[in-house]
Amino acid sequence: MILDGLLTFTGTSNGATGGITAGAQTDAPTTGTQAASNIIDLGVSGLPSSANGGGARDLGVGDDPSLKFSAMVIAAFTAGTSLQLQLQGAPDNGSGAPGSYTTMWTSAAIAEASLVAGAQLANIDVPRVVFGQALPRFLKLNFISVGTHSTGTIECNIVLDRDDQIMGTGGAYSGYPAGLTVSN
Repeated sequence: MILDGLLTFTGTSNGATGGITAGAQTDAPTTGTQAASNIIDLGVSGLPSSANGGGARDLGVGDDPSLKFSAMVIAAFTAGTSLQLQLQGAPDNGSGAPGSYTTMWTSAAIAEASLVAGAQLANIDVPRVVFGQALPRFLKLNFISVGTHSTGTIECNIVLDRDDQIMGTGGAYSGYPAGLTVSN
């Protein structure tokens, strides 16, 4: 998986200096609805202004392969009840800042017991704009917490390839326990 700092929602690597940041690539949402540390700006200089219908990078929605949304728990969450992720997009407001956000995707509520290190919380391609939505120049990620998480960090990015290998109940990829040899 190749990470691009300009396509990173969480952490300080994309310029965030405060908020819910927990490290260079991670955020630590705690309670209520909180925006991830970074808003991704898809604006491209040299093209017509986004306010005039241009200037947003093509994320290749519908291409094969298409870009993916990756959300991975880095440190286990504790003391809360559940967590949801919500991806929103907004056009340029005419002044180079986000206009009104439209929700493009919301995850199911993920129970606290499933918020363990290494858990993948999103298995979606970057979503298409919803019917009637203006082409977004800005993408924002919200964390919707039920209860109050005392610990837990998450890393969220847009990537070309996710680590989508299935993990078995024993914590090993492909479900085979450690030390098992498969004869060819």
